Amino acid sequence: MNIRNEAYNKAFGANLKRLRTAKKLSREALAAQAGIEPKQVYRIEVGESSPTIATVVTIATAMNLHPKKMFEFDFDFKSGGL
Repeated sequence: MNIRNEAYNKAFGANLKRLRTAKKLSREALAAQAGIEPKQVYRIEVGESSPTIATVVTIATAMNLHPKKMFEFDFDFKSGGL
């Protein structure tokens, strides 16, 4: 994985965690509502995994959010987010 992808995955994951905690959901509760494993939520939140669009939609739906909210975070593409 190149540094840009790693940095973006971490930024995406941090946003997911922010959204999840704002909804007062545990990883386990979100995973159950989305029909995915809690470990998958964890891996996305820490930037170890890059979710598919289908997974993003599933997670957003489980949190009663429009999927575009999952991508609303600051990221400097020129510097790779660093």
